[in-house]
Amino acid sequence: MNISETPSAETEPAAPAVKPWFVYLVRAANGALYCGISDDPQRRFASHQSGKGARFFHSSPAVALVYVEACRDKGEALRQERLIKKLRKSAKETLAAGFSLEAFAAGRK
Repeated sequence: MNISETPSAETEPAAPAVKPWFVYLVRAANGALYCGISDDPQRRFASHQSGKGARFFHSSPAVALVYVEACRDKGEALRQERLIKKLRKSAKETLAAGFSLEAFAAGRK
């Protein structure tokens, strides 16, 4: 093999697995919905509940993780977050109504 030749696919290391990111909605005690992204939405929700994370929850604490959507990567999650934030509250409520946290958690195992 000539040094300038490209090694075959057999000798190339496997591409690292891309870590999934998620866009999520959290309901505050006052009924408002907060949209964010995270690589671990359940851990992030716990941080919102503990008063850390977003200032949004200083006035009304986080009470429920109501929607989670898996995205291919962080960039896609950011784009999806932007789209969800532009929705009317009624459309966000529709997303939340069609979501099952139990089914989401079962699918991640």
